[in-house]
Amino acid sequence: MDAKLRDQIVSIIGSVDDMTIATIREDGFPQATTVSYISDGPVIYFITGADAQKAHNIARNNKVSLTINRAYDSWNEIEGLSMGGLAIAVTDPEEIEKIGRLLLQKFPLAVQFEPDEGGKVLLSYFRIEPKVISILDYKKGFGHTELVEV
Repeated sequence: MDAKLRDQIVSIIGSVDDMTIATIREDGFPQATTVSYISDGPVIYFITGADAQKAHNIARNNKVSLTINRAYDSWNEIEGLSMGGLAIAVTDPEEIEKIGRLLLQKFPLAVQFEPDEGGKVLLSYFRIEPKVISILDYKKGFGHTELVEV
């Protein structure tokens, strides 16, 4: 991947708090959900309830699509990503601990949502492994996109 495009991708991922992720429901229809996420460079992580519909969808079929868009005031400023990839369940305790650190760095208020002593919240942790990324950059022209295969 071209270094300039990689830097743009990492910049977009790192500057936005929420993404819309589409998973595939049991009936074959896509399900789009807005979720907050954290990242480490180009690597995207998200956490959801273990019993959430998206977690069940991913367990059946881990192909996902997502969008991340920077805020803009006019269409000439649109910049974002559309990505197709695989959602991989994270079970390694060290990686889960890393995700927790990244979460508190990006969202310090998340500490108030930690379970009380003795409380237990069942969570699923996911890492997105991108396969194809479309970079939207309308500053280069209306509708300008660049496709990057990972």
